[in-house]
Amino acid sequence: MGKPLHTVLSRRERQIMDILYRRGRATATEVMEELSGEPSYSTVRTQLRVLESKGHVRHEEVGTRFVYLPALAHRAARKSALRHLVDTFFDGSAAGAVTALLGRDGGRLTDEDLDRIDALVQSARKEGK
Repeated sequence: MGKPLHTVLSRRERQIMDILYRRGRATATEVMEELSGEPSYSTVRTQLRVLESKGHVRHEEVGTRFVYLPALAHRAARKSALRHLVDTFFDGSAAGAVTALLGRDGGRLTDEDLDRIDALVQSARKEGK
């Protein structure tokens, strides 16, 4: 897949992608309405075209309007971002990342969260055998 997707996005591009993932699809006007600040329509269109040239966004023509959609499923983008985080901050160790989550901030996890994590660990153990 090459370079992880999130590492080549500016802050504003990530905001646009968040909007597209949340909405599923949107016109430039709809994206513009959800962005902070007061970006111009032409700026938003330019940013959408840049995202499209980078392979993050695709568009469909609906009448005279362009409707933009994420080119990559949200799950795949999330997996890429998580892999980058683990590689960058935990030397590629998933255990290190889990330890950090369960450490000081582990108090924020509910019993339901901990049960789900335990079930995932048990499932991973069974698959590994």
